[in-house]
Amino acid sequence: MIRHLFLTFCILVLSLAAGAQSAETITIGTTQSLTGPFKDFGTEQLRGLQMWVHDVNSRGMLLGQRVELVHYDDASDAARSVQLYDKLIEQDKVDLLVGPYSSELTLEASKVAEKYNFPMVATAASADEIWNRGLKNIFGIDTPAASYMEGISVARDAGARTVAMVFAKTEFAIEVAAGVRRNIDKNNLSLVLDEDYAPEQRDFTALADRLAQLDADVIMGISYLEDSVALVRALKRANVRPKMLAFTVGPALHEFGDELGADAEGVVGVVQWLRSVRMPGAQDFAYRYRQRYGYNPGVHAVIGYSAGQVIEAAVRLADTTDHDAVREQLGSMEFRSLLGKYHVSETGRQEGMRNYVLQWQENHRRLVSPKNLAERELIFPLP
Repeated sequence: MIRHLFLTFCILVLSLAAGAQSAETITIGTTQSLTGPFKDFGTEQLRGLQMWVHDVNSRGMLLGQRVELVHYDDASDAARSVQLYDKLIEQDKVDLLVGPYSSELTLEASKVAEKYNFPMVATAASADEIWNRGLKNIFGIDTPAASYMEGISVARDAGARTVAMVFAKTEFAIEVAAGVRRNIDKNNLSLVLDEDYAPEQRDFTALADRLAQLDADVIMGISYLEDSVALVRALKRANVRPKMLAFTVGPALHEFGDELGADAEGVVGVVQWLRSVRMPGAQDFAYRYRQRYGYNPGVHAVIGYSAGQVIEAAVRLADTTDHDAVREQLGSMEFRSLLGKYHVSETGRQEGMRNYVLQWQENHRRLVSPKNLAERELIFPLP
């Protein structure tokens, strides 16, 4: 009898201890693209988010509780991401959510957050449609698609007059292209080609031949990594020599230069962050990331880290992980993360961010705009 009571007491103590341990943990759930076409971006975002988890726990945790990250590979597939966010909420019982890479996946994953009334901080997702559906639980940190290529004004200032634009037929690229059209009109430029292509297309031989005939001052690709690399190679083979060659996502990544080598020289891109930019924490983060992973961080690592910082700020201000309280803070707070200013509209659309313009010069990504932060002058026209 005494032995039975003792065993019962021990089981009770262990159960209470397990419950206390669970209560002392704040769990963040996310899916990231570790395989599939978005794997380079998703891997960097995850590493940045993991680094934030390490940092916040090293600083003394969050509200006295240890932060843990539960993550799954969504394989760059929106349907799989939806299933996994369901699992994170229903089975893993996470407290808060960080969104996946890309507008396409975020459009679907945010529906899961809305269904469960779970605040979700988006990562690299820019499409305005995400925030035009009346959802109350999705909060952006990335530059909105409509503003993504506002830096096109540097082409006008340098003397460009004509632009040929091609874009992947994805939600993100379609919306960025719409913003480019508005900016081209605003900057008194002439759009001589406006054409989409299938996201999986990699053979751009025929397109390069047509671009050679058009002889536009600026060729602009609203593209990702692999298609931007393929476009550059096709243009080089066809000996197309625009005064400026610009892309959205690709040039911001070190893999762009690794793939193209000397052919990356002079290519222009846009980016939300560069380690060389004189911004608080940039050099420290870059050094520690390099020590941890063996290479310099790209912008998507910073986006992942900053998503964690935004969640941390909202939880600290709310002094709880209660969803209503955190949602209120995410919608109203102003905060400067590693990525930049966080401030959203009533719909959760990011209002505080604007992109920088970079150019590959001497095998490095150099900031060329805005002028107050520029490391180098824009090379225009290309030699």
